[in-house]
Amino acid sequence: MQLSDFDFDLPDSLIATRPARPRSSARLLVAEGERITDAVVRDLPSFLRAGDRLILNDTRVIPARLTGIRSRHGPEGATEARIEVTLLEPRPGGLWTALVKPLKKLAGGEVIRFSDDLSARMQGREDDRAILEFNLTGKDFDEALARAGAMPLPPYIERRRAPDAQDREDYQTVWARRPGAVAAPTASLHFDDLLLDGLRAAGIGMTYVTLHVGAGTFLPVKVDDVTRHRMHAEWGEVSEAAAGEIEATRRAGGRIIPVGTTALRLIETAGQGGEMLPWSGDTDIFIYPGFRFRMTDALMTNFHLPKSTLMMLVSALMGPDRIRRIYAHAITERYRFFSYGDASLLVPER
Repeated sequence: MQLSDFDFDLPDSLIATRPARPRSSARLLVAEGERITDAVVRDLPSFLRAGDRLILNDTRVIPARLTGIRSRHGPEGATEARIEVTLLEPRPGGLWTALVKPLKKLAGGEVIRFSDDLSARMQGREDDRAILEFNLTGKDFDEALARAGAMPLPPYIERRRAPDAQDREDYQTVWARRPGAVAAPTASLHFDDLLLDGLRAAGIGMTYVTLHVGAGTFLPVKVDDVTRHRMHAEWGEVSEAAAGEIEATRRAGGRIIPVGTTALRLIETAGQGGEMLPWSGDTDIFIYPGFRFRMTDALMTNFHLPKSTLMMLVSALMGPDRIRRIYAHAITERYRFFSYGDASLLVPER
């Protein structure tokens, strides 16, 4: 299984840099077996059945993109350097792993000042990542980060425009609750109160789980043999209540439909034994063709990058040939791609 098996040509004009407004007005491609229907996200209830259950990721994206100044005093006098930081993962005691640009300009013990009240000291390195110790923790850190940080938009959007104040609303789900993600569960960005009301009226259940999406979701696959790829780990949790709701739906004959690949990866991690149980920890599950789905009956997701692990996941669910035809249809019909793009509902044949 080669990386090239998951490649396709995508016109740049189909890469969305802003979301649809209102959220549920985005387009929805519904693929049920061999049939494709072109619809709109607000139509989602009509493609589901009473008793189905959507699995929603309630992670909250933090403003993890920071710009600061490193000051240094040496033989040549005082010098400054602009440093860009993307927070990745919290560690105990106010430490964070982070991507730093340019990392080579930052020495151990040096301080980056991001605002009058927020700064961080370089404590060390792990591979291409820096270990930063912030001067604040807890609520004080959260409040200072909210003032100084920007939303960490995906690279394919940032190459086209800079993050702005609108992204603080657009790049967050309406039910975001548990801070910790540095990327949004983007299929969930299509939901608004009108759609949620319509789903409840149609008898569709909704269960919240948490997977803190990491920046590793944007990392390219660097091996030709995809089975040798190693996924980044992300922290997730399926609560006892959530596990109970999912199992009750399965016993009653309802379908389990994760909204987004993050929710799917989490429930497949927690349900590898064939039963949904409470679960908490780091998951690095890698789903590619040949994977046996134990919990997932269908998936709502956006349209993904060529050669990405997410293309491998949807190929595993629908079959590589089928997903190629679905994506060819989406390109022909000019669906909008990636994080701020349109959505699909993928229902495999069983």
